[in-house]
Amino acid sequence: MKTLMNRYSLAWLGILLGIAVSIDSAAQVAQVPNPYYSRTDTNEIHVSNSEWKKILPEALYLVAREGATEQAFTGAYTDFDGVGTYYCAVCGNELFRSTAKFASTCGWPSFYEPLRDHSVIYKDDYSHNMHRIEVRCGRCDSHLGHVFDDGPVTGKRYCMNSVSLDFEPDQKQLIFKK
Repeated sequence: MKTLMNRYSLAWLGILLGIAVSIDSAAQVAQVPNPYYSRTDTNEIHVSNSEWKKILPEALYLVAREGATEQAFTGAYTDFDGVGTYYCAVCGNELFRSTAKFASTCGWPSFYEPLRDHSVIYKDDYSHNMHRIEVRCGRCDSHLGHVFDDGPVTGKRYCMNSVSLDFEPDQKQLIFKK
């Protein structure tokens, strides 16, 4: 009886392992490299949402292309204090320097100014029965978050979704001794 049970257990284990490998392989095959991502190209790009859906991970697609918001205090960059540059996770456009980041305690990473004048664009947002100013990537028009009039230095608080951001730390300076 034990031998029969062991055979069934091994058979089920094999089936479950096969399913897990199939799911993992399907996920890897479904991920298409992003040909639009560039940290040097500043030209606007116009890509359909159906194309972005094939390329972007689901969480990024939902926020960047459908305007969803990640849950407060869950993003990778909420309490992050690395020194470097933040880029659009969809297209690679330079957005913010870490020197403009501040602890707003609002639950999302916050900045008081974008890196360049045209790094971001603004749109009126009347969703959820209120008026807000939406912040979108100036290169690919992806949703990043919202801007509010309660920040330090410039009076602005760019409240961004972490999933919409990529961070590149500054390169350490090499010190040469003579």
